[in-house]
Amino acid sequence: MKLEVLTLPVSDVDRAKRFYESLGWRLDADFITGEDFRVVQLTPPNSECSIIIGTGITSAVPGSVQGLHLVVFDIEAARAELVDRGVEVSEVFHDIGGIFHHAGTEGRVSGPDPKRRDYASFASFSDPDGNGWVLQEVKTRAPGRVWNSTPARDIDVATLANLLGETAEHHDHYEKTHAEHHWSDWYAPYLSARQNGSSSEEAAIAADRYMEEAFPVLSR
Repeated sequence: MKLEVLTLPVSDVDRAKRFYESLGWRLDADFITGEDFRVVQLTPPNSECSIIIGTGITSAVPGSVQGLHLVVFDIEAARAELVDRGVEVSEVFHDIGGIFHHAGTEGRVSGPDPKRRDYASFASFSDPDGNGWVLQEVKTRAPGRVWNSTPARDIDVATLANLLGETAEHHDHYEKTHAEHHWSDWYAPYLSARQNGSSSEEAAIAADRYMEEAFPVLSR
């Protein structure tokens, strides 16, 4: 069972659609059946979970959904990207009481977690109706937080070609900073991580870690 869709209540479908597209989210569908039923599906970059907004799809009050989390690799870079896209985002904060944050704005302490622990640094923003989102920084998943049995997704030739190009770009830095090695040894863990849902930054870390463990003599 995979969580793949969340329904958000909005008052103006076109306004909400424009907002989420402005974040760089992929538009998957926009179906209209009469005046009282419309389904719009959008998906955040690299996410397997989408949102649905529309007309006649939920009885919830517009703007009533809070605490939706978008996990990012670099909280400050992610916040800066949203600001560049014209989104009003809170400052980066951590919680006064520990890892997770309180409801609303209670207990927020300015700046990222002092120890930069995973799951402990946040920033927040809302859509035009007030549905609330939280950015959460995670660089390395806690033990047990990854489904080891997750199969690699099917991939078409064009997508694979783009992914190979991306892998080559990320391998370039490793190649310039390490001794001679076979490119396929680095490509394999990178591609595996990307096909199983990791971001490009997470995949590069996974590939570097694999090389350090398998071929420690390569480090300069």
